[in-house]
Amino acid sequence: MVRLEVVSVIDAVTADLRARVLSGDLPPGLALVETDVAGRYDVARPTAKAAIENLVRERLLERSAHKTARVMRLTPADARDIYRSRALIEAEALRVLARTGIVPPEARAANAEIAALTDASPRDAVDPDMRFHASLVDAIGSERTTRMYRSLVSEVVLCMSQVQGASLLPTEVIVAEHERLLELIEAGEGDAAAALLGEHIGRARERLVERLGGEPGPEASAPSSVLRASAGQEDTAGA
Repeated sequence: MVRLEVVSVIDAVTADLRARVLSGDLPPGLALVETDVAGRYDVARPTAKAAIENLVRERLLERSAHKTARVMRLTPADARDIYRSRALIEAEALRVLARTGIVPPEARAANAEIAALTDASPRDAVDPDMRFHASLVDAIGSERTTRMYRSLVSEVVLCMSQVQGASLLPTEVIVAEHERLLELIEAGEGDAAAALLGEHIGRARERLVERLGGEPGPEASAPSSVLRASAGQEDTAGA
């Protein structure tokens, strides 16, 4: 017998609206009127309101008092704060994992999925990229840490979607740096893994800051230390 997941109408509307926001189908600043949402999905207005409020809580929509909800328009400060918050959790997770040297298989599978996206849209890398990072946090086995991290996921994916939607990060850089992170965990080098994580997400953060109209930091143009080291090894081997 196949068990099907039962999804409420509110959850179904929320999921579709979320997907449309993250894909860019609903652009930043767009107003989401409850009556319009109810009409589009053929649901009651209270259902539409509940779905909208779900996304307000996830910070994919923003609503000031007594105002229509609008798709979140990220600022450079928002992007930096979101990346800083995730880095605090992820860096410590890498240090914890490095103490055991155990790499979660879910992280390897997610990175292999990204590597296979040779002819796909850069945006297709967002889901496996998020799963890669989330699996590392989940692997430390702390329910509360996972819960804290999950509270950031929608905003992190929104950032990732804008980075990849604008092709700001080559897929090969993502894959190479992910692979090196896993190698450092296996080798027990937690501080080195945390430092590489800072470089990895710092580049995405500052390129997104620039995309959003801010002044980017030096991380935006810094070359990948992983690819640079790999190229150096090839040069040495060739010599």
